[in-house]
Amino acid sequence: MIYVPYTSQLFEENGQIVAVCQELSVSSFGDTPEAALASLQEAVTLFLEECHRMATLETVLEEAGYCRDTGNPQRWLRRRLIATAEREAAVA
Repeated sequence: MIYVPYTSQLFEENGQIVAVCQELSVSSFGDTPEAALASLQEAVTLFLEECHRMATLETVLEEAGYCRDTGNPQRWLRRRLIATAEREAAVA
């Protein structure tokens, strides 16, 4: 079993709740936050299973900024978040 943590962000869009995993560029949706999160869990799992089947899982995770847990090689770790900031850009 391989363990990959991820974060979920929820947005409302056109009457649906959209759940996004930015680390892996995977998203899904549902009528409620719970349904959207369950759908995202399924989408992330299927994505990772397909990467594993194609023998690209390690490359995909490393390119997404993950590294193996040195104490448990079956677990992957995310980059450590040190801050978030919301900015705005202007385009002429």
